[in-house]
Amino acid sequence: MQERILSTLPNSSRGFLPPAGAFLQEDFLLQTRSAQELYHGYAKDLPIIDYHCHLSPEAIALNQNYPNLTSIWLAGDHYKWRALRTLGVEEKYITGDAPDEEKFQKWAAAVPYTLRNPLFHWTHMELKNPFGVNQLLSERNAGEVYRHCNALLQKPEFTPQGLLTHFNVEMVGTTDDPTDDLSFHRQLAENGFKTKVLPSFRPDKVFHLSGGDSFREYLMLLAGVSGLEIFNLDSLLEVLENRLNYFHAHGCRLSDHGLTSLPIGQVPAHELNKVFTDVLQGNDQEAAQYQDAFARFLLVELGRMYYQKGWVQQFHVGAIRNNNSRMLQVNGPDTGYDSIGDYGQILSMAAFFNQLEQENCLTKTILYNLNPADNAAFATMIGNFQGGGIKGKMQFGSAWWFLDNLDGMKEQMNALSNMGLISCFVGMLTDSRSFLSYSRHEYFRRLLCNLLGEEMERGLLPNDLPWIGKIVQDICYYNAKDYFPLN
Repeated sequence: MQERILSTLPNSSRGFLPPAGAFLQEDFLLQTRSAQELYHGYAKDLPIIDYHCHLSPEAIALNQNYPNLTSIWLAGDHYKWRALRTLGVEEKYITGDAPDEEKFQKWAAAVPYTLRNPLFHWTHMELKNPFGVNQLLSERNAGEVYRHCNALLQKPEFTPQGLLTHFNVEMVGTTDDPTDDLSFHRQLAENGFKTKVLPSFRPDKVFHLSGGDSFREYLMLLAGVSGLEIFNLDSLLEVLENRLNYFHAHGCRLSDHGLTSLPIGQVPAHELNKVFTDVLQGNDQEAAQYQDAFARFLLVELGRMYYQKGWVQQFHVGAIRNNNSRMLQVNGPDTGYDSIGDYGQILSMAAFFNQLEQENCLTKTILYNLNPADNAAFATMIGNFQGGGIKGKMQFGSAWWFLDNLDGMKEQMNALSNMGLISCFVGMLTDSRSFLSYSRHEYFRRLLCNLLGEEMERGLLPNDLPWIGKIVQDICYYNAKDYFPLN
């Protein structure tokens, strides 16, 4: 897919941008000879285990070509949306009803002004691979790039399955609500698609005791798909176990939770049960007061179930969501109005893991931190609960969301190196809704190799390529392959 290069495209709208190849060359980010040898000799060609993302299993199963570059690249991308809003672009060109080509033109005109934002690197890496575009994008060459990429998108190798194959993706872990019937995962498994597309159990909606009618409607849906009735806490746990069993039968081996922080409140189960049954009957008077304790109770019960199943549990914590209430009403959630929250994470985290550890039912766990101020605390927290004969049982997960950039990834790896063992790290994931985001694995691998290669040349690490190269390969692929029960 990378053979065709748009060498005839204009360089920029105003003549101040060089061809992309002038900075996005073979040794991009690799600033020493050792870094170059590590990347090209050990990391570059490894398969990808993308154990957490938001790709659509339906899109993968149906395997239809995208109609144009806007639909595969801009739709749903809140990173790009935030940048466009900052530049004063009208919302109709972002999430509105403007024609797709006009939306793309607005993005192309914005790209030169994203310099030093990771979007500038990601944009040109994604155009270069898989589309073969070797020019910097701007308003002047937007039309040529759009037509070129649209023509390629009609080819069989540019379908969702074709792109996953192209990027050598061995496993995709989607993010799925417990009410999902997983029919598309089942279809993919039956059709023998080479890339494993496995569900992940994401029960966030079941924690919202204070959610009023929307919470009760969700519980009705959950009960309906399980064929059981929810009338108290015990029956809710029975329904959740029913869905875990269903997901397990469809290849699920991971759960995921998006939380502000791990809840710390605890009250007796009989007291929670009374409040819960009141909520089921439409009485929300005490729901907010017991919200934290209810979520903690369910997370502990689910943690026990995950341990019995041999699953990996993931916790994404630290976001403050939907800050712009006016635009939430216009566009809905997940449209670019979230940010880094400033929450106390560590006390509740320690108490939660300690409770499961005391019962000897703490399963493999990955913690993802959104606030860089907490990096050191997360890196030391995982060390408290390692063991059980499992390499890297507790993981400080890859930098994510607002930290998914060169500085954020480097800071996460430095904290893990200084206070844990980076050699046990399970590495990168896309956490993306786009089939073009696999350049982020390349980005991570280049940065990792540059980090280690620089220290080799400074004498901080031995100048032993096979040894350091094996560590690189473990972090990029083999640790994840061993860590996740994917068979």
